[in-house]
Amino acid sequence: MTEGSLALAIEPSTEEGPEPKKRGRRKRRSRQRARTISIRRLSKAELNRGRLLYPEMDYWKPKTRMECKDLERPCPFVSCKYHLYIDVHPVRGSIKLNFPDVEVWEMTETCALDVADRGGITLEDVGEIMNLTRERVRQVETAGLAKLQAIQDISRLKDYVM
Repeated sequence: MTEGSLALAIEPSTEEGPEPKKRGRRKRRSRQRARTISIRRLSKAELNRGRLLYPEMDYWKPKTRMECKDLERPCPFVSCKYHLYIDVHPVRGSIKLNFPDVEVWEMTETCALDVADRGGITLEDVGEIMNLTRERVRQVETAGLAKLQAIQDISRLKDYVM
């Protein structure tokens, strides 16, 4: 065995041994993060321009799941509550573009109800479909389950009050 400064001068053997294991790095997000448009921050001129470019039109769109279940996919009705392209905050009215780098017709999944019809899927799959991290999906799931538990607790209390 060679020690000291001489050890640095010796060339490594040409014999190839097993490559050192690289630590597995997490794959970085391949999609762009969601972008939120605040309605409060838009000027009156921008709001008026939006009204002129996209006037409210009276056109047919499905009102029930049975009407939309067999329609073409990707779903063109972005204003639908269950469409995955945008989310509208019910109080503030802010618009969250879940997939700012993708057009609606390029999406593989556009309807949350179609995803729910397939049955249970993993947190990773939900995160990929909704452009969220697995941890954020878990947080939303926990909050939803807590709300359901609170509703169940309230219904039990009604039995005692009535």
